Amino acid sequence: MRLLIATGNEGKKKEILEFFETLSPRFEFLTLKDFPEIEEPEENGSTFEENALIKARYFGEAFEIPTISEDAGLVLDAFPEKFGLKTRREIEADTDEEWLEKFLFLLEGEVSRGAAFFSAMAFYDPQKKKEQVFMGKCEGVIIQQPEVGLEEGIPVSAVFQPEGADTVFSVMSKIEKNEISHRGKSARKMEMFLFQNFRDEIKTA
Repeated sequence: MRLLIATGNEGKKKEILEFFETLSPRFEFLTLKDFPEIEEPEENGSTFEENALIKARYFGEAFEIPTISEDAGLVLDAFPEKFGLKTRREIEADTDEEWLEKFLFLLEGEVSRGAAFFSAMAFYDPQKKKEQVFMGKCEGVIIQQPEVGLEEGIPVSAVFQPEGADTVFSVMSKIEKNEISHRGKSARKMEMFLFQNFRDEIKTA
């Protein structure tokens, strides 16, 4: 069975495909690079779940293929009105390094550095008109400076230390990070959904 992972973010794409490694022998995962370029949909939802579904429906209908899309964001205790649904767009920058530098400057001097990552992962099947959304959340703090080099597309991972952990996302092994991350939590729910709802396709693949 063919499934489209609808993201152009290299960091997100790598992580999502890693989460679905156990499904790879039975599902053929494609990305937006496997299809003609089209304009991105307007993400005008009021929640992470709504935006994830907007993207899944848009690309699913456009390419006539079951689609998985994710909308993720960071909510800061110090600036609850910022970031969130527009985390990446909140700061204008040409590179990940520039974005993170401006992000850390914004938090400079702030006593409260608590933060929470959210991930909404949506599935949409244009043939069956079936859809489902799963949420994941990970709380932690933003440290002062990056502990390691930046991962493409997900610069905050170098400064986000999850609650109960002694290091940031980017330093953790893949297994450690997948167990506690917001994206790992939503992806595990999606993985179970795919197994439970596409058993016939899996058996005959």
